[in-house]
Amino acid sequence: MLSEQESREIDQERALYEDPRAVLIDALKTVQRHRGWVSDEALADLSEHLGLSVHELDAVATFYNLIFRRPVGRHVILVCDSVSCFLMGYENLRERLSEELGVGLGETTSDERFTLLPMPCLGACDHAPALLVDQDLHTDLRPETVREVLDQYD
Repeated sequence: MLSEQESREIDQERALYEDPRAVLIDALKTVQRHRGWVSDEALADLSEHLGLSVHELDAVATFYNLIFRRPVGRHVILVCDSVSCFLMGYENLRERLSEELGVGLGETTSDERFTLLPMPCLGACDHAPALLVDQDLHTDLRPETVREVLDQYD
């Protein structure tokens, strides 16, 4: 069941549109912000609340790469693997991240602190390589600065 807070936030957005599909991504993001990820149970709750099918919700949730359909760590690291970042040292940065965290792409650290995911582009090509931790963009990175970035997050 959606919490009162989740329902209130979704309903505020829904009031702006005639078609409930217009708030689908925002509703998924609301649930994820409160729960950390979007479970099958959450899809069923949203389906009932919005009057949309679970299949329709799941199709959007699995297409949109910033909706997490399985549990993630407290902090999600999106490491840019675009051409610009690749040319400016993405591979060395990714290797250092994997080494520091003890996980590969798509994995979560054993303490559930970090999940490391690839991202096709963060839009910071002029400051490559880049990564995003939660909502914080880190640019002009070098392998030797990875630890400093990670230490900012508990």
